[in-house]
Amino acid sequence: MAETLHRPAALRTVDTALPTETALAPAGLAVAAMARLIARHPSGWRWLARRHHPLLDHLAAANARSTCVRAARQVPAYQAYLRARPAGARRRLRDFPETDKLGYVVANDADARCRGGRLPERGVVIDESAGSSGRPFNWPRGERELRAVHRDIVGYTGLAFPMRRPFVINAYSMGAWATGTTTGAAMARVAVVKNTGPDLGKIIDTLREFGPDHDYLVTAYPPFLKHLRDRLDAEDFPWSRYRIFASCGGEGMTEALRDYLEQRFVRVRSAYGASDLTIGIGAETRFTVWLRRRLRTDAALRAELLGAGEQRLPMVFQYNPFATYLETNERRELVCTVTSPHVLQPRLRYNVGDEALLVPYRRIVELANADPVRRAEFRTAAADERMTLPLLLLFGRSDSTVSYLGANLYPQDVEYGLYTGNPHAAQISRFCLTLHEDADLETRPVIHVELRQQLPAAQRAALADACRAGVRAHLTSVSRDFAQSLVEDPTAGDLRVEVHEAGAGPFGGPQKLKNVYLVR
Repeated sequence: MAETLHRPAALRTVDTALPTETALAPAGLAVAAMARLIARHPSGWRWLARRHHPLLDHLAAANARSTCVRAARQVPAYQAYLRARPAGARRRLRDFPETDKLGYVVANDADARCRGGRLPERGVVIDESAGSSGRPFNWPRGERELRAVHRDIVGYTGLAFPMRRPFVINAYSMGAWATGTTTGAAMARVAVVKNTGPDLGKIIDTLREFGPDHDYLVTAYPPFLKHLRDRLDAEDFPWSRYRIFASCGGEGMTEALRDYLEQRFVRVRSAYGASDLTIGIGAETRFTVWLRRRLRTDAALRAELLGAGEQRLPMVFQYNPFATYLETNERRELVCTVTSPHVLQPRLRYNVGDEALLVPYRRIVELANADPVRRAEFRTAAADERMTLPLLLLFGRSDSTVSYLGANLYPQDVEYGLYTGNPHAAQISRFCLTLHEDADLETRPVIHVELRQQLPAAQRAALADACRAGVRAHLTSVSRDFAQSLVEDPTAGDLRVEVHEAGAGPFGGPQKLKNVYLVR
């Protein structure tokens, strides 16, 4: 095997201070092994996704604990990490400490974090994170590990995107970045694939050359899909002759942007992953999209599920706890254990820094059945993929806000305001927020909008007015603090919007893989 591990002699000696698997229920190991066996084929993955039962969650937790136990025997860095944090027998999964990028990854070299204490000499692909946190990191993955990721991606794709002659246009950034290269390799198992990268010209040429006899799936970051739609519209592309689906990831997407995209695309779905972990942690279905949209308008459901006063609308995904076991800590941060025994550098109760809630599928069924209208909508929405997997409600990074008159202003609120019913939406390339201190030493947020092309002064002013009115209307509808501030001081609604040419203002400098929405 290309992934043969070189185990240092120090690891061959049993250390009685480390946890053992004697307390692990044999049923948990058996069920986990069976789940991995069935999921080796995409049809098996789909079969399991439609038959998940809450009782299996306990076995999934046992399987995750077993993953930590094996790593304690095989991974030098994890051995040292546990010895530095003594906690008795560690009979439960939560007895194992959380790991994270700073305390575990940065503190240990790549070899020490590998099973056997050494990076294999061949059969390894190294992915690089996009560097959104300020520094890119390298993540080695072995052949068998990648094959398992490919199976999950393909299994989900077959459920979410019913295509006859599938042709995938992979518009993720190419190179060392995990999402682009992994997506292309996975999709090649079930479709014709062209890895264009984020090149609008190549994508348009591809669509025209291969024509409407194929069903197309474009994979990209959400903002790029908007660029593609706007460019095709500008070139009078014959959308009605084509069936084009879209799959996106890398960052969150608002329902306003989805609505805008689905005026042209047959269907738009997001997936959740992280370079630190794996790209296939969770994915949207028709059911999760229904639930998210219902949360926008159903105040009772929102309070029941998210808590009273929560204004943010999370992304909603379903996930397989036998592949990636998820937990949340007391700060509602997502903690993930990738349970595959083939992961070269095990991710063990890893805190990626995202805020989240985890909800059993049965809980949504109960809430849906409590109201006749909800129940009817739920049955229609769940009839397509019929996945009974648990749900991940993802809010994103908890510090992605700026404060305005006592109210939290989130980038997703701005995006809703910019795109919902805005006749100038096609002229917007991207946006970001900054904090500006004026001559009176008053600090207020400024919404910066980058234009796709030059506009006359009158059109720029009309765009700025539409953006200001849209954001104000959305904030008023979702934030009681902001709505109250308008009652007390009507000038609070005079939001600042600055319009920039392409590459000007805060949009200058080298282009990043992902959009930056907060510039501090």
